[in-house]
Amino acid sequence: MQPHDHHNHSHPDHRAHLKTGSGTSLAWALVLTFSFAIVEALSGWWSGSLALLGDAGHMVSDSTALGLALLAAWIARRPPSATHTYGFGRVETLTAFANGLLMIVIVVAIVVSAIERLQHPQTVQGGAVMGVAMFGLLINVAVMLVLSRGEQTLNTRGALLHVIGDMLGSVAAILSGAVIYFTGWMPIDPILSMVICALILTSSINLLRESLHVILEGVPTNLDLRDVGAAMAQVPDVASVHDLHIWTMGNGQPALSAHVVIGDLAQWPDILARQLQLLDERYQIEHVTLQPELRGDAQPLVQVIHEPPAQ
Repeated sequence: MQPHDHHNHSHPDHRAHLKTGSGTSLAWALVLTFSFAIVEALSGWWSGSLALLGDAGHMVSDSTALGLALLAAWIARRPPSATHTYGFGRVETLTAFANGLLMIVIVVAIVVSAIERLQHPQTVQGGAVMGVAMFGLLINVAVMLVLSRGEQTLNTRGALLHVIGDMLGSVAAILSGAVIYFTGWMPIDPILSMVICALILTSSINLLRESLHVILEGVPTNLDLRDVGAAMAQVPDVASVHDLHIWTMGNGQPALSAHVVIGDLAQWPDILARQLQLLDERYQIEHVTLQPELRGDAQPLVQVIHEPPAQ
């Protein structure tokens, strides 16, 4: 008996998911964000502001995320090969994981510098910090508008979340510059730089967690393995379902494989059609591989998903 590998060819090819609208908006957002990150880093170095340097680091992180989205989409256009049968979409996940690790290193470096500044305060040009941070806030607003008007893909929605974090970082830098300019209280700069680091750390940890989950082929977070298996087992003329696996492919789409136990192989075409319709309409799973099995040799689903036996 051979497995049935089903691909719904009525949907667009996933390798073409970087359409003109989203590609253009991501490219413009990348240019704006990275250009200002350089300006902000130079300004932070000249003014002695760790808050500006921290916000620049955050914007570099977002620029990298935008660049990865463009690069991964370009690589994903390459067709599957005999050695990479799923294509190259998972390059995005691997690079995102490396980017998360890099940002944690940057956070540690900034926090160490901030602690040193708290112990040995240094002069900061409050007016310059405030002016550059205000300009940065305007850039973030512009980037948000650009991304909002483009095609709303997973990449652009994730980028929008990063931009909101950038906006908070710019507000923190503005507050730092204002406090120093009007009161001369220098510790506010390293304090707010650590606040910005907390923002970066949170987004970096989330990025690491999500990318590692995909790399380890975990069940997508919006799906429940037991629920999907139970629904498949309730399809008429199905005795049980086992060897059920759900994971995320490199293009971000869920994939499923399973063994379906039936009583009569002649019923398989109708059962298969109902299973595919169920998985597509209820769970939006289009990449499906199902293996029919005759009743008598299969194990129940609860054992397949590696739950410990009842004591």
